[in-house]
Amino acid sequence: MHLYQALHELVTQWRTKNYNNSDYSSISEILEWAKEPEGSGFLLRQSQFRALETYWFLRLQCKTPHIFELYKHSFSSRTELLKALGISSQTFEAADFDEEKLWQKIKSDDSFAVKHKLDAIKETLTLEYPSYIFALAMGAGKTALIGAIIATEFAMADEYPEGPFIQNALVFAPGTTIIQSLREIASLPYDRILPPRFFKRFSATVKLTFTRDGDPDIPIIPNSNWNIVVTNTEKIRIQKETIRKSDLGLFAPAEKEEEARTDVANRRLQKIASLPHLAVFSDEAHHTYGQALGTELKRVRQTVDYLYHNSPNLICVVNTTGTPYFKKQILRDVVAWYGLSEGIRDGILKQVSDNIHSYSFGSQNTDKFISQIITEFFSKYGNVSLPNGAIAKLAIYFPQTDDLKELRPVIEATLVQLGYSPTICLRNTNESTKDEIDAFNRLNDPASTHRVILLVGKGTEGWNCPSLFACALARQIRSSNNLVLQASSRCLRQVPGNETKASIYLSEDNRTTLDDELKQTYGESIADLNNATSKSKWSRIVLRKVDIPPIKLRRLEKIIVKKEQQSISILLVKPDIVPEATIVRRSYRVVEGGSNTLEQVADPGVVVKDIPMRSVYDVAIECSSVYRLDVWTIHDELQRLYGTEVPEAHIENLRHQIEQQTSSYSIEEIIREDALALIKKEGFTEEISADGAVSYVAEISYPISKEELLTSWEEWQERNKKDFSFHYSPYNFDSTPEKSFLEVLLGHLDIEASHVEDIFFTGAINDPKKTDFSVDYKGNDNKWHKYTPDFIVKRKDGKCMIVEIKQENKRDDLIDGECGAKALAVQELKSLNPDMLEYQMIFTSTDEISFDKTKEVREFVKHGHGTPT
Repeated sequence: MHLYQALHELVTQWRTKNYNNSDYSSISEILEWAKEPEGSGFLLRQSQFRALETYWFLRLQCKTPHIFELYKHSFSSRTELLKALGISSQTFEAADFDEEKLWQKIKSDDSFAVKHKLDAIKETLTLEYPSYIFALAMGAGKTALIGAIIATEFAMADEYPEGPFIQNALVFAPGTTIIQSLREIASLPYDRILPPRFFKRFSATVKLTFTRDGDPDIPIIPNSNWNIVVTNTEKIRIQKETIRKSDLGLFAPAEKEEEARTDVANRRLQKIASLPHLAVFSDEAHHTYGQALGTELKRVRQTVDYLYHNSPNLICVVNTTGTPYFKKQILRDVVAWYGLSEGIRDGILKQVSDNIHSYSFGSQNTDKFISQIITEFFSKYGNVSLPNGAIAKLAIYFPQTDDLKELRPVIEATLVQLGYSPTICLRNTNESTKDEIDAFNRLNDPASTHRVILLVGKGTEGWNCPSLFACALARQIRSSNNLVLQASSRCLRQVPGNETKASIYLSEDNRTTLDDELKQTYGESIADLNNATSKSKWSRIVLRKVDIPPIKLRRLEKIIVKKEQQSISILLVKPDIVPEATIVRRSYRVVEGGSNTLEQVADPGVVVKDIPMRSVYDVAIECSSVYRLDVWTIHDELQRLYGTEVPEAHIENLRHQIEQQTSSYSIEEIIREDALALIKKEGFTEEISADGAVSYVAEISYPISKEELLTSWEEWQERNKKDFSFHYSPYNFDSTPEKSFLEVLLGHLDIEASHVEDIFFTGAINDPKKTDFSVDYKGNDNKWHKYTPDFIVKRKDGKCMIVEIKQENKRDDLIDGECGAKALAVQELKSLNPDMLEYQMIFTSTDEISFDKTKEVREFVKHGHGTPT
């Protein structure tokens, strides 16, 4: 069992206990929200959320352990520990079967580590700080995971100022291509990761900084908090940077040039090192492991080591990578893992089943190979495009620029034969012009006309091009350093709404290399990718009816009202909390009779041993600022209890006492009439077509098993000639009975519809940004949730009927379950609007809703006044 597998079991147990942590209980609130935020919209993928859970399990339940300590805790027996670390019995024998000697030899004996292929373990054992690897396949959202970790850390730090939480973050990655992808950190919808009360404080305080080219400094305030600094490795690692002589003066001495070159790197690092409560996030961390376990590793490690030794406190290092294997051995720092095959099954990568093609040919027939794959590509993908209109593209990778120059005439001639212009080719090499590079960066734009991309040393790691549907390697790449894998997998990136598979074209030699690199890097094979099929799909919904009149209803609203201010007196009690690192002394005497023979004769006495303390004055100032009280009132009361210093362990309890005694607010209920929008177009993405037509769209995900429930307006157009319902299309029903109910009702309305304004399926849109219509209810977890009923039938007189469709086996849930809580909430809304609202819950034991079960709805429709409002 690998470490990440052992941790997965422990995290699962923690999840079943609602992320309970007695010291920092707010983590439960944060993780529950991040797992299922209210409304629709951005949602952390399961792979991202599982990694986030694992991170917080390590931080709170395991107290941020060094990775080796984590291994020893997770694998109690020596045999299990050695096996988990990949240490063979022969290696253990070479250390004389002495466990301590083994660890020492791995750490200090380079020849021993090299001989037994323990280089990666050596790096793990010699690290002085906690460092974890989160291995998520490309497209799984490593950048979003980094953003989620930072946001939740900042929220916890704000909630618990004295806690061990991160208040500054450094995010770096190698090269300029990957750093561009890290810009997603700035655009993440953090309100879908943090609960509202945490998000407001986070958004008001966070400061995001991207290092600028040519700027030797970083524009942050030393010793400040809530900074996220994003940079590439080259700007912050300890190395000598090139300085132009013109910047120093024509006759500047060599010593001055050397001094300037060193200073550029150090000024950035010194500024970052000044930040307290720092964490380092290294994206594409395999650059510091595996094939780079040499000079490159030492440079990056040197930088992180510098921060560890020079910052006030480096809390931990978080590494993300899509390639957790090195020479078929998993990197031992991996605490969470998500592979390519899982990404395909979950629908975040394109499928390639039966579409990985290899060709056997001699070097003299390379031109025929190239011509064949171009012909096959346009036969298969000639008319394929993404939902946004970006047309399908083919990337062809060449080992050298000379290869590209030799074969480009063949490519262009083949395009002409197929009826395409040679101008749809685009080159990207080290010799590319600025116009070519700009065109390469715009390939995802629907207006881009380029379809065949010719690459040398470009378009691999970090290149995000979902409109790429096929990759081809023109000639054998002998020393690839994972180039075959990186190039072949570029076409796998998926977008919602696309159902077309990707294709990979290889020579037989490159196919063998790809299979080997898959095994070394992901622990998978070509066969695994071929067998992986998606279990979910993405689609897009488009608003058809934008200007729907709002529904006017009276609703009960709870408001916070300030009480009349009264004179405040504070009376505090010393918490019964024994600070850590203390010895408590109690005195007893012997008594006769009774249940106890020992009777305490004095209050406990504390023998102090290095207890963290704060001055009474500091605590008084802090509490007076938070609760807007007179500082001396609090100071005198704290002085009465403690004298001059307060144990830090008591402060949170004291704050709670002050809050309870000074709360000057009450909650009152008022009835307010609201105009509730069924659809808010501003919550959807606005798209403008080439002819200027405006549409509003949103992305949805659904299991393949429910694909038949996705129903478009076009499918029912013939049976729905009066154009009821389908205010957006397609409707994404959750169950067959829901679909059946609408079908039955539309059939009835086709005959008798004089009083009906419209019928809306509302059960699938619950995002407050997209709709106002929802009902608040308190769930079994004692927390408030928003619920949107399945259907709303609206008459022309303005009266509405809410209809909910439920399986028969949910009837008992009405008593004390979620179903009952929702029904009660709707009934309360109905009682506030007896003249405007009706409610029916239809239960069914089959997939079909019979005509008889719609009787109440049909009666509601029939008795309408027919007077438009």
